[in-house]
Amino acid sequence: MLDRLNEALEYVEEHLDQQIEVAELARIAVTSEYHFRRLFSALAGIPLSEYIRRRRLTVAGAEVLAGERTLLDIAVRYGYGSTEAFARAFRAMHGVGPGEARRDGATLHSQPRMSFRLIVEGSSSMRYRVVEKDEFRVVGKRARVPLVHAGMNPAIVEFMRSIGKGTLRRIEELSDQEPKGLVSVSANLDPSRAEGTEFDYYQGVVRGAELPEGGADDLDSLSVPAGTWAVFESSGRFPETLQYLWRDVFTQWFPSNPYVSRPGPEILRVARMSPDRTEADTELWIPVERTTAG
Repeated sequence: MLDRLNEALEYVEEHLDQQIEVAELARIAVTSEYHFRRLFSALAGIPLSEYIRRRRLTVAGAEVLAGERTLLDIAVRYGYGSTEAFARAFRAMHGVGPGEARRDGATLHSQPRMSFRLIVEGSSSMRYRVVEKDEFRVVGKRARVPLVHAGMNPAIVEFMRSIGKGTLRRIEELSDQEPKGLVSVSANLDPSRAEGTEFDYYQGVVRGAELPEGGADDLDSLSVPAGTWAVFESSGRFPETLQYLWRDVFTQWFPSNPYVSRPGPEILRVARMSPDRTEADTELWIPVERTTAG
């Protein structure tokens, strides 16, 4: 998988001055566009679109300093419709405008070319199982919140405080299948997974049966189609261990197993939480599909 991903990155380098379609990169990597975007962001730590933008501006910066092309020619070559748009993007990355850089020989920033390799440590194993689930719904309270990669998410903390204990108990009683009890659900995430992008966060339960008449009129509901789920277990400091688990799923588990991620909500079940809420046993449910790619 990593070899094919590196081939896709080589394609990026060869086409920085052309339109780059994610569909073509996914074809080279023999995977879906959805999984390619997610795998790249997990491995690289930045969204694919941001990496391509930085690489273009890195190469464009070298051409600006070389002085062999006009600034308009460089702007058009790397996909900018005007010198003004190019100057804004150039300044955002390099800290100076292209005209200033050319006149003064400024020091510019560089986005190095990326390539990926697998480091085999063998010091730990991942606990997981694969589950087939029929269509179900998530029922509970929903909020639109920004994505936070590390540490507590203040927006989620504030949202949770706004839900009364009586409401949580009523929601929990609606649970009728795995993962049992109250769960946290992340849905409609931006494909880039960039920090700060917004997604729908649910505090709710998983339910298969119809909702009781009039008993959930004030609750939000999300229908989830039937499909396959990989369920990963973690124990340790919360939420750090869970955030590391999400990273390890994409950097270690997917490259070593015949599955790719697919669109759908991610579900977190906290099986045990310490009294001071710093330690937890959790289950992370990620929608997957089996791949036949060799």
